[in-house]
Amino acid sequence: MSPPTHPDRRLFLRRSAQLAVIGAAGSLSAHTAFASSAGERSLAFDHTHTREKLSLIYAAGGAYVSHALAKLNHFLRDHYSGDVGVIDPQLFDLLHGVKTALGAREPFQVISGYRCPVTNDKLHTTRGGGVATRSLHMDGKAIDIRIPGVPLAELRDAALSLRAGGVGYYPREQFVHVDTGRVRFW
Repeated sequence: MSPPTHPDRRLFLRRSAQLAVIGAAGSLSAHTAFASSAGERSLAFDHTHTREKLSLIYAAGGAYVSHALAKLNHFLRDHYSGDVGVIDPQLFDLLHGVKTALGAREPFQVISGYRCPVTNDKLHTTRGGGVATRSLHMDGKAIDIRIPGVPLAELRDAALSLRAGGVGYYPREQFVHVDTGRVRFW
């Protein structure tokens, strides 16, 4: 008789299998794999600075829902200045892929979405170089997140497995950065 499988081990094994499947799809093209999938794609967020919450369907039947994208643009606005940017819809596909790979049910906690150039410059000069001079946050192509109940390392690994952009791991600050730029990690 084999020893019983510990619930945490079962969760680890299930997530590992999911990551392997999603990783294989990611090697083709994350955008193609997610955008071509039939049905609805939804996301849910809690913003750590504004305390706002948002849950919506952002794509259906292979097309983005324009009013949902407008709501997401506003929700992910620069929380310092209030400026609203245009967020790359592929970033939502990337987040949807991460959520799917992890089997996550909790909303993403947003630390930072869009940043206007003035905010980015101020953060760059006051945070000891921890903010890039030409951050993809200014282009609406990056977001800093975490998911309650999901270890940051698992969140990082899920994003890395998709090979759909950059992934930054910030365990001390308690977030993972994901973007739709070139594939890289730090």
